[in-house]
Amino acid sequence: MSFLSHLISGISLGSIYAIIALGYTMVYGIAKMLNFAHGDVIMVGAYSCFFLMSRFHLPVIVGVVAAMLVCTLLGVTIERLAYKPLRAAPALAVLITAIGVSYFLQNAALLLWTSNPKVFPSIAGNTSIKLLGGQLSISPTALLSIASCIVIMVALTWFTSSTRMGKAMRACSEDKGAAQLMGINVNVTISMVFAIGSALAAIAGILLCSAYPTLTPTTGSMPGIKAFTAAVFGGIGSIPGAMIGGILLGIIEIFGKAYISTQLSDAIVFLVLIIVLLVRPAGILGKTVQEKV
Repeated sequence: MSFLSHLISGISLGSIYAIIALGYTMVYGIAKMLNFAHGDVIMVGAYSCFFLMSRFHLPVIVGVVAAMLVCTLLGVTIERLAYKPLRAAPALAVLITAIGVSYFLQNAALLLWTSNPKVFPSIAGNTSIKLLGGQLSISPTALLSIASCIVIMVALTWFTSSTRMGKAMRACSEDKGAAQLMGINVNVTISMVFAIGSALAAIAGILLCSAYPTLTPTTGSMPGIKAFTAAVFGGIGSIPGAMIGGILLGIIEIFGKAYISTQLSDAIVFLVLIIVLLVRPAGILGKTVQEKV
Protein backbone atom coordinates (compact mmCIF):
# COMPACT_ATOMS: atom_id res chain seq x y z
CA MET A 1 0.00 0.00 0.00
CA SER A 2 2.96 2.31 0.62
CA PHE A 3 3.91 1.92 -3.05
CA LEU A 4 0.53 3.29 -4.15
CA SER A 5 0.77 6.12 -1.62
CA HIS A 6 4.22 7.09 -2.92
CA LEU A 7 2.95 6.90 -6.50
CA ILE A 8 0.10 9.32 -5.77
CA SER A 9 2.51 11.68 -3.97
CA GLY A 10 4.87 11.50 -6.94
CA ILE A 11 2.11 12.28 -9.43
CA SER A 12 0.96 15.18 -7.24
CA LEU A 13 4.47 16.68 -6.98
CA GLY A 14 5.05 15.97 -10.66
CA SER A 15 1.85 17.82 -11.54
CA ILE A 16 3.23 20.94 -9.85
CA TYR A 17 6.53 20.54 -11.71
CA ALA A 18 4.57 20.12 -14.94
CA ILE A 19 2.66 23.38 -14.41
CA ILE A 20 5.95 25.21 -13.77
CA ALA A 21 7.62 23.49 -16.72
CA LEU A 22 4.86 24.73 -19.04
CA GLY A 23 6.13 28.28 -18.46
CA TYR A 24 9.68 27.30 -19.40
CA THR A 25 8.66 25.31 -22.44
CA MET A 26 6.24 27.93 -23.84
CA VAL A 27 8.79 30.73 -23.56
CA TYR A 28 11.55 28.61 -25.08
CA GLY A 29 9.30 27.27 -27.82
CA ILE A 30 8.38 30.76 -29.03
CA ALA A 31 11.03 33.23 -27.84
CA LYS A 32 13.87 30.66 -27.95
CA MET A 33 15.18 31.77 -24.57
CA LEU A 34 15.41 30.25 -21.10
CA ASN A 35 13.68 32.41 -18.50
CA PHE A 36 15.54 31.40 -15.35
CA ALA A 37 13.62 34.06 -13.40
CA HIS A 38 10.52 31.89 -13.76
CA GLY A 39 11.19 30.15 -10.44
CA ASP A 40 11.12 33.50 -8.65
CA VAL A 41 7.80 34.41 -10.25
CA ILE A 42 6.51 31.28 -8.50
CA MET A 43 7.70 32.74 -5.19
CA VAL A 44 6.06 36.12 -5.90
CA GLY A 45 2.76 34.40 -6.66
CA ALA A 46 2.86 32.44 -3.40
CA TYR A 47 3.76 35.54 -1.37
CA SER A 48 1.03 37.59 -3.05
CA CYS A 49 -1.64 35.01 -2.22
CA PHE A 50 -0.34 34.59 1.35
CA PHE A 51 -0.27 38.36 1.95
CA LEU A 52 -3.81 38.91 0.68
CA MET A 53 -5.22 35.97 2.61
CA SER A 54 -3.44 36.76 5.90
CA ARG A 55 -3.62 40.57 5.87
CA PHE A 56 -7.05 41.15 4.32
CA HIS A 57 -8.60 37.72 5.13
CA LEU A 58 -9.73 37.27 1.53
CA PRO A 59 -11.23 33.94 0.37
CA VAL A 60 -8.83 31.45 -1.19
CA ILE A 61 -10.21 31.83 -4.72
CA VAL A 62 -9.84 35.63 -4.56
CA GLY A 63 -6.26 35.28 -3.32
CA VAL A 64 -5.41 32.85 -6.12
CA VAL A 65 -6.94 35.06 -8.85
CA ALA A 66 -5.21 38.16 -7.44
CA ALA A 67 -1.86 36.32 -7.32
CA MET A 68 -2.33 35.27 -10.96
CA LEU A 69 -2.98 38.90 -11.93
CA VAL A 70 0.11 40.09 -10.03
CA CYS A 71 2.32 37.47 -11.69
CA THR A 72 0.81 38.15 -15.12
CA LEU A 73 1.69 41.84 -14.82
CA LEU A 74 5.12 40.94 -13.45
CA GLY A 75 5.83 38.53 -16.30
CA VAL A 76 4.81 41.03 -18.98
CA THR A 77 6.87 43.77 -17.29
CA ILE A 78 9.95 41.54 -17.10
CA GLU A 79 9.61 40.63 -20.76
CA ARG A 80 9.11 44.26 -21.82
CA LEU A 81 11.96 45.77 -19.75
CA ALA A 82 14.55 42.99 -19.54
CA TYR A 83 14.12 40.65 -22.50
CA LYS A 84 12.58 42.63 -25.36
CA PRO A 85 15.66 44.88 -25.82
CA LEU A 86 17.75 41.70 -26.15
CA ARG A 87 15.77 40.02 -28.95
CA ALA A 88 18.75 40.14 -31.31
CA ALA A 89 21.40 39.73 -28.60
CA PRO A 90 23.50 36.58 -28.11
CA ALA A 91 21.99 33.83 -25.99
CA LEU A 92 24.60 34.38 -23.27
CA ALA A 93 23.46 37.99 -22.75
CA VAL A 94 19.85 36.87 -22.34
CA LEU A 95 20.90 34.14 -19.91
CA ILE A 96 22.88 36.58 -17.74
CA THR A 97 19.94 39.00 -17.77
CA ALA A 98 17.57 36.23 -16.64
CA ILE A 99 19.88 35.41 -13.72
CA GLY A 100 20.02 39.11 -12.84
CA VAL A 101 16.22 39.36 -12.85
CA SER A 102 16.08 36.29 -10.62
CA TYR A 103 18.39 37.86 -8.03
CA PHE A 104 16.47 41.13 -8.22
CA LEU A 105 13.16 39.39 -7.44
CA GLN A 106 14.68 37.42 -4.55
CA ASN A 107 16.17 40.54 -2.96
CA ALA A 108 12.99 42.51 -3.52
CA ALA A 109 11.11 39.76 -1.67
CA LEU A 110 13.62 39.99 1.16
CA LEU A 111 12.94 43.72 1.49
CA LEU A 112 9.18 43.32 1.30
CA TRP A 113 8.62 40.18 3.36
CA THR A 114 11.97 39.61 5.19
CA SER A 115 13.75 36.27 5.32
CA ASN A 116 11.58 34.86 8.12
CA PRO A 117 9.77 31.71 6.93
CA LYS A 118 6.01 32.03 6.59
CA VAL A 119 3.63 29.12 7.20
CA PHE A 120 1.39 28.92 4.15
CA PRO A 121 -2.15 27.68 4.89
CA SER A 122 -3.58 24.74 2.99
CA ILE A 123 -5.94 26.00 0.29
CA ALA A 124 -7.74 22.67 -0.04
CA GLY A 125 -8.30 21.82 3.61
CA ASN A 126 -6.52 19.37 5.91
CA THR A 127 -9.00 16.48 5.94
CA SER A 128 -7.42 13.56 4.12
CA ILE A 129 -9.49 11.21 1.99
CA LYS A 130 -9.37 7.61 3.22
CA LEU A 131 -9.60 4.75 0.75
CA LEU A 132 -9.33 0.96 0.92
CA GLY A 133 -10.61 0.77 4.47
CA GLY A 134 -8.39 3.60 5.67
CA GLN A 135 -5.16 1.99 4.44
CA LEU A 136 -4.64 4.64 1.75
CA SER A 137 -4.74 8.33 2.70
CA ILE A 138 -4.80 11.04 0.02
CA SER A 139 -4.44 14.72 0.89
CA PRO A 140 -6.89 17.14 -0.76
CA THR A 141 -3.92 19.24 -1.94
CA ALA A 142 -2.60 16.24 -3.89
CA LEU A 143 -5.95 15.77 -5.64
CA LEU A 144 -6.17 19.51 -6.34
CA SER A 145 -2.66 19.54 -7.84
CA ILE A 146 -3.41 16.61 -10.15
CA ALA A 147 -6.79 18.03 -11.19
CA SER A 148 -5.27 21.48 -11.81
CA CYS A 149 -2.55 20.00 -14.02
CA ILE A 150 -5.10 18.08 -16.11
CA VAL A 151 -7.39 21.10 -16.52
CA ILE A 152 -4.48 23.38 -17.45
CA MET A 153 -3.14 20.90 -20.00
CA VAL A 154 -6.54 20.48 -21.65
CA ALA A 155 -7.13 24.25 -21.68
CA LEU A 156 -3.66 25.00 -23.11
CA THR A 157 -4.01 22.33 -25.78
CA TRP A 158 -7.37 23.78 -26.83
CA PHE A 159 -6.00 27.33 -26.70
CA THR A 160 -2.97 26.65 -28.89
CA SER A 161 -4.90 24.61 -31.44
CA SER A 162 -8.22 26.46 -31.70
CA THR A 163 -7.77 30.17 -30.94
CA ARG A 164 -6.32 32.93 -33.08
CA MET A 165 -3.67 33.81 -30.50
CA GLY A 166 -2.78 30.15 -30.01
CA LYS A 167 -2.25 29.70 -33.74
CA ALA A 168 -0.14 32.87 -33.74
CA MET A 169 2.01 31.33 -31.00
CA ARG A 170 2.50 28.17 -33.04
CA ALA A 171 3.40 30.23 -36.10
CA CYS A 172 5.97 32.26 -34.14
CA SER A 173 7.39 29.04 -32.76
CA GLU A 174 7.99 27.75 -36.29
CA ASP A 175 9.38 30.94 -37.83
CA LYS A 176 9.05 34.40 -36.28
CA GLY A 177 10.15 36.14 -39.46
CA ALA A 178 7.59 34.39 -41.64
CA ALA A 179 4.89 34.93 -39.01
CA GLN A 180 5.59 38.67 -38.99
CA LEU A 181 5.37 38.78 -42.78
CA MET A 182 1.93 37.17 -42.52
CA GLY A 183 0.72 39.99 -40.28
CA ILE A 184 1.25 38.43 -36.84
CA ASN A 185 2.40 40.83 -34.15
CA VAL A 186 5.36 38.90 -32.75
CA ASN A 187 5.92 41.27 -29.81
CA VAL A 188 2.33 40.94 -28.61
CA THR A 189 2.48 37.17 -29.05
CA ILE A 190 5.63 36.84 -26.96
CA SER A 191 4.15 39.10 -24.26
CA MET A 192 1.07 36.86 -24.17
CA VAL A 193 3.30 33.81 -23.71
CA PHE A 194 4.99 35.46 -20.72
CA ALA A 195 1.59 36.46 -19.31
CA ILE A 196 0.23 32.89 -19.52
CA GLY A 197 3.43 31.33 -18.20
CA SER A 198 3.57 33.73 -15.25
CA ALA A 199 -0.10 33.15 -14.37
CA LEU A 200 0.59 29.41 -14.35
CA ALA A 201 3.65 30.06 -12.15
CA ALA A 202 1.37 31.72 -9.58
CA ILE A 203 -0.90 28.66 -9.52
CA ALA A 204 2.10 26.34 -9.19
CA GLY A 205 3.58 28.42 -6.37
CA ILE A 206 0.35 28.36 -4.40
CA LEU A 207 -0.07 24.60 -4.87
CA LEU A 208 3.57 24.01 -3.94
CA CYS A 209 3.34 26.04 -0.73
CA SER A 210 0.01 24.43 0.13
CA ALA A 211 1.66 21.00 -0.08
CA TYR A 212 4.95 22.11 1.52
CA PRO A 213 3.89 25.00 3.78
CA THR A 214 7.20 26.83 4.38
CA LEU A 215 7.43 30.04 2.32
CA THR A 216 10.70 32.02 1.94
CA PRO A 217 12.20 34.29 -0.76
CA THR A 218 14.07 31.26 -2.16
CA THR A 219 11.02 28.99 -2.22
CA GLY A 220 10.83 28.88 -6.00
CA SER A 221 14.52 28.38 -6.75
CA MET A 222 14.88 24.61 -6.43
CA PRO A 223 11.39 23.75 -7.79
CA GLY A 224 12.13 26.07 -10.71
CA ILE A 225 15.36 24.24 -11.51
CA LYS A 226 13.64 20.86 -11.19
CA ALA A 227 10.81 22.04 -13.44
CA PHE A 228 13.39 23.13 -16.01
CA THR A 229 14.84 19.62 -15.75
CA ALA A 230 11.32 18.27 -16.33
CA ALA A 231 10.92 20.49 -19.40
CA VAL A 232 14.20 19.18 -20.85
CA PHE A 233 13.25 15.63 -19.88
CA GLY A 234 9.92 15.82 -21.70
CA GLY A 235 11.26 17.81 -24.63
CA ILE A 236 11.57 21.56 -24.12
CA GLY A 237 9.23 23.39 -26.46
CA SER A 238 6.60 20.64 -26.25
CA ILE A 239 3.54 21.28 -24.05
CA PRO A 240 2.64 17.54 -23.68
CA GLY A 241 6.33 16.88 -23.09
CA ALA A 242 6.34 19.31 -20.14
CA MET A 243 3.47 17.42 -18.53
CA ILE A 244 5.03 14.00 -19.08
CA GLY A 245 8.46 15.16 -17.93
CA GLY A 246 7.07 16.85 -14.83
CA ILE A 247 5.02 13.86 -13.69
CA LEU A 248 7.84 11.39 -14.34
CA LEU A 249 10.32 13.58 -12.49
CA GLY A 250 7.96 13.90 -9.51
CA ILE A 251 7.56 10.14 -9.35
CA ILE A 252 11.33 9.63 -9.59
CA GLU A 253 11.96 12.13 -6.79
CA ILE A 254 9.38 10.65 -4.39
CA PHE A 255 10.48 7.06 -5.04
CA GLY A 256 14.11 8.14 -4.68
CA LYS A 257 13.32 9.59 -1.25
CA ALA A 258 11.30 6.54 -0.22
CA TYR A 259 13.51 3.71 -1.43
CA ILE A 260 17.03 5.13 -1.85
CA SER A 261 17.82 8.20 0.25
CA THR A 262 16.14 11.48 1.18
CA GLN A 263 19.54 13.17 1.03
CA LEU A 264 20.28 11.90 -2.48
CA SER A 265 16.83 12.58 -3.99
CA ASP A 266 17.88 15.89 -5.57
CA ALA A 267 21.05 14.29 -6.95
CA ILE A 268 18.92 11.54 -8.50
CA VAL A 269 16.73 14.15 -10.21
CA PHE A 270 19.71 15.89 -11.79
CA LEU A 271 21.27 12.55 -12.69
CA VAL A 272 18.14 11.95 -14.77
CA LEU A 273 18.80 15.23 -16.59
CA ILE A 274 22.39 14.20 -17.36
CA ILE A 275 21.29 10.79 -18.66
CA VAL A 276 18.56 12.34 -20.83
CA LEU A 277 21.01 14.85 -22.31
CA LEU A 278 23.46 12.03 -23.09
CA VAL A 279 20.95 9.53 -24.50
CA ARG A 280 18.26 11.75 -26.04
CA PRO A 281 19.18 15.46 -25.93
CA ALA A 282 15.83 16.46 -27.49
CA GLY A 283 13.86 14.83 -24.65
CA ILE A 284 11.00 12.33 -24.77
CA LEU A 285 8.71 14.28 -27.13
CA GLY A 286 11.25 16.81 -28.42
CA LYS A 287 12.25 17.01 -32.05
CA THR A 288 15.82 17.07 -33.24
CA VAL A 289 16.24 20.09 -35.48
CA GLN A 290 19.12 20.33 -37.93
CA GLU A 291 20.44 23.83 -38.51
CA LYS A 292 22.43 24.99 -41.48
CA VAL A 293 25.76 26.51 -40.53
